[in-house]
Amino acid sequence: MEEGNCSAIFLSFLILVWVFGSGANGQVNRWLPGHSTFYGASQNPTTVGGACGYDNTFHAGFGVNTAAVSGLLFREGEACGACFQVTCDAQMDPKWCLRRTIVTVTATNFCPPNNHGGWCDPPHRHFDMSLPAFSRIARVGSEGIIPVLYRRVPCKRAGGVRFTLKGQSNFNLVMISNVGGSGDVKAVQLKGSKTSGWVAMHRNWGANWQSNVDVRNQVLSFWLTLVDGKTLEFSNGVPSTWRFGDTFASQYQFS
Repeated sequence: MEEGNCSAIFLSFLILVWVFGSGANGQVNRWLPGHSTFYGASQNPTTVGGACGYDNTFHAGFGVNTAAVSGLLFREGEACGACFQVTCDAQMDPKWCLRRTIVTVTATNFCPPNNHGGWCDPPHRHFDMSLPAFSRIARVGSEGIIPVLYRRVPCKRAGGVRFTLKGQSNFNLVMISNVGGSGDVKAVQLKGSKTSGWVAMHRNWGANWQSNVDVRNQVLSFWLTLVDGKTLEFSNGVPSTWRFGDTFASQYQFS
């Protein structure tokens, strides 16, 4: 089949999905227009911390295909861990787009607005992607910015949800990562082996959740609710011997 015919078929497929695709948060949604740039050409993409608080994207279970997203997508940190499929809009930019290629990225950072018409200013939908992710869908050249089509998709993670314990004494900060399903956590509850019941945690920043209950030397359980409404209990997932700085991978994962 000729190159032009292949491109036309692929574009038609995207248009059909764009028109007819639908779903709840975290499910496959319709394709929407946006733009993308890339960051860190000279940086190791796994070590860029960012507004979600992930110390290392491999440690968090996300690999190198990550992106900082504009405020409309970031939702004040609620989107941390969410997955997006992104493809370069070759009809809009045939020079720089790689045709028939799609990359799945995880939102791990916030692309801040400059309030002077920048691409991350509202109401733009923008992905500042890691170079490995960007180079999957576009040629890296002097243009620097490309039109894209994107959609929310479920996250497929290897292994269970991970809990990294931070904080001190009666200030508990828990970083939650490697979350499957919709990927974005809406609510967290904590229970210690000596607490009277479940304690609601509050988002401190990004993927970090806090409580002011002293649960040192206790076996810990967590109850997570995702943005799409799915819930999962992680019973006795952290032993009483835990220390601040430890990470524990559970045996359970969202589908």
